[in-house]
Amino acid sequence: MKHQRTMKALLAMALLALAGPMSAAVDENFYIFLCFGQSNMEGAARPEAQDLKSPGPRFLLMPAVDDPQRGRKMGEWCEAVPPLCRPNNGLTPADWFGRTLIASLPQDKKVGVIHVAIGGIRIEGFMPDQIADYVKTAPGWMKGMLEAYGNNPYERLVTLARKAQQDGVIKGVLMHQGESNTGDPEWAVKVQQVYDRLLGDLKLKPEEVPLLAGEVVQANGQGQCLAMNKQIQALPKTIHTAQVISSDGCTNLADKLHFDAAGYRELGCRYGEKMAQLLGYEPRRPHIDMPKKIEVPADAVTAETTIPGNQFPKVDPQRRAYFRIQAPEARKVVLDICNKKYDMQPDGQGGFMAVTDPLPVGFHYYFMNIGGVNFIDPATETFFGCNREAGGIEIPEGPEGDYYRPQQGVPHGQVRSIYYYSQEQQTWRHVMVYTPAEYEQGKKRYPVLYLQHGMGEGETSWTLQGRMQHIMDNAIAKGEAVPMLVVMESGDIKAPFGGGDNRAGRSQYGASFYPVLLNDLIPYIDQNFRTKTDRDNRAMAGLSWGGHQTFDVVLNNLDKFAWMGTFSGAIFGLDVKTAYNGVFANADEFNKKIHYFYMNWGSDDFIKGQPLVDSLRSMGIKVEASESAGTGHEFLTWRRGLHEFIPHLFKK
Repeated sequence: MKHQRTMKALLAMALLALAGPMSAAVDENFYIFLCFGQSNMEGAARPEAQDLKSPGPRFLLMPAVDDPQRGRKMGEWCEAVPPLCRPNNGLTPADWFGRTLIASLPQDKKVGVIHVAIGGIRIEGFMPDQIADYVKTAPGWMKGMLEAYGNNPYERLVTLARKAQQDGVIKGVLMHQGESNTGDPEWAVKVQQVYDRLLGDLKLKPEEVPLLAGEVVQANGQGQCLAMNKQIQALPKTIHTAQVISSDGCTNLADKLHFDAAGYRELGCRYGEKMAQLLGYEPRRPHIDMPKKIEVPADAVTAETTIPGNQFPKVDPQRRAYFRIQAPEARKVVLDICNKKYDMQPDGQGGFMAVTDPLPVGFHYYFMNIGGVNFIDPATETFFGCNREAGGIEIPEGPEGDYYRPQQGVPHGQVRSIYYYSQEQQTWRHVMVYTPAEYEQGKKRYPVLYLQHGMGEGETSWTLQGRMQHIMDNAIAKGEAVPMLVVMESGDIKAPFGGGDNRAGRSQYGASFYPVLLNDLIPYIDQNFRTKTDRDNRAMAGLSWGGHQTFDVVLNNLDKFAWMGTFSGAIFGLDVKTAYNGVFANADEFNKKIHYFYMNWGSDDFIKGQPLVDSLRSMGIKVEASESAGTGHEFLTWRRGLHEFIPHLFKK
């Protein structure tokens, strides 16, 4: 008995050996779909972040070409994440077709797609009896795409479909084609020939494998191939199992030929919903992050810092700013302004928009960011700040800001861009010099204000961001300030702070500028301009770190300066009793030498000058001070400070 069982077992093993390797059973719950067509099936829109998130192992792709960058091999299943077609293609209707199906089908079902498409291909390119001639006459730009499929896209589709049939069941065919056959009266018959050939080669029944055909771009009645939709809509008259997927309302790219990312999502969901119905399930859409349309009010105006020819940035009466950028390959764009970051919203057409909270009046730097890299909005003027060129926007004040705006009837001075040679550093340096309107008209000599910017800004900052020249013109025209020259240099503080002592009087950052100022710049100005060269006609002031430099220079060189001011001055670690060789210890002598001493800061400033002012006054030092209401460490604070400072200069 035992011998008989052994013989039966050996016989069974022999039969199995003759039958060849064991193959896994076909999974009846694995639904496979064949996708073919031209550029809109190929995918013309860049996938966005939500498209690139894998839907998981229930939605699979059998690649029709190798994709080494993504570790994909032709004919081997992988998770279906774009691009589904070829390595450099984009989002397709098949992406959200599959996502819709797995949302609609029971959890034990999974979906697979095989995807073969070529931009611009006519339906003849999928007809086996015509492909050889088609390849010979194909345009040059198409030849590489044909070669990717072995110059026979139909054969590639069928070969992979046969392999896929070992794993699951083919349940449908998706087609998006027709733009290149617009007006061809035989198109429907040719589509039928392709469809019938597919069914025959794969031994499928048309009632079990419907054809889903999508309409072309409508673009609100202006689609490039809109007339083709009538032929697509009539396809069920030729193929009784055909289902037409409407493209009505599916958004498109500017070419009015291809869908945009949002359009592909919508069209893909419609493909999926129709297939779910045909399979007997209630359609359910996956979650889609819809573009959040930002409404720009009619009373928003283009910002004065916007480069002409651009509509954005804009500012509305509530001081909210609107920004837009076209970045079709970006996944995420962030706006960074006034210490707050805003995720810019995609519009589905390669553009991104953002609207801010109400912003403080005045000038503000801002950046946009893609992939962690800050860049300048190409629609805005640039300003040197933050240790680099930066974007900037002006949020307008009311009439109270007229003092820093050019005014009709006011004579305007000049701002000169000059290069001078520094013997101290053995290099050429750049300086900006303001001369009052009357300077060209006589031989009069003028007092000079040396005006410094802040850390990470440059010699152009006071003119571009600060509007210094308009402040001076208006104040001089009103008789509030005497005509004077204003000299603005980089001060060696364009680069970021690199460490070292930053206490007043002991600073290392920017100290390399001090001998340049004293030994090169002042002599150059006095030699090349009509200046009054005594200390009583020389002042210095600066904002933020420029205020720090003002303390260091003036208080160590009272033989050269008689006026000083700071605007949000970065004065740290100052012992008023001992600093600068005890210069504040003898208040009477100090007050005789410094004819006017001024400090200001903003009410929301992170640098507050009041404690230092109180300490100086306790020593008997005469110092005027003011706090700018509602402003922080920003140019509106400093414009106000300069405006209050200059009327007191060079008057006794």
